[in-house]
Amino acid sequence: QVQLVESGGGLVQAGGSLRVSCAASGRTASSYAMGWFRQAPGKEREFVASISWRGDSTHYADSVKGRFTISRDNYKNTVYLQMISLKPEDTAVYYCAASSRLIATREDRFDYWGQGTQVTVSS
Repeated sequence: QVQLVESGGGLVQAGGSLRVSCAASGRTASSYAMGWFRQAPGKEREFVASISWRGDSTHYADSVKGRFTISRDNYKNTVYLQMISLKPEDTAVYYCAASSRLIATREDRFDYWGQGTQVTVSS
């Protein structure tokens, strides 16, 4: 079992930056690939970024490439999503997820999910 707790969400102006974190607990948490997804009001949840358990491979949605960076610190069992140049369309609940695969981008490849953290970007 892996428990995931997101933090760091909040309200930011367009063009601003924000970093959200995901603390993982569980005996083998550091051996999981990790991902970030988001769900905006009235929309389906969508993939944002993912990182392999070693941190040597990453994937990004086209909509966030060049603006978002995913990273992890396996000593702290924490995954980060650094977001810059935020846009109002980035407003969503951001979810952290863990996958037992080497790396994943599809929602159904992730085994554990956090409760989410709200990110609101004002125009």
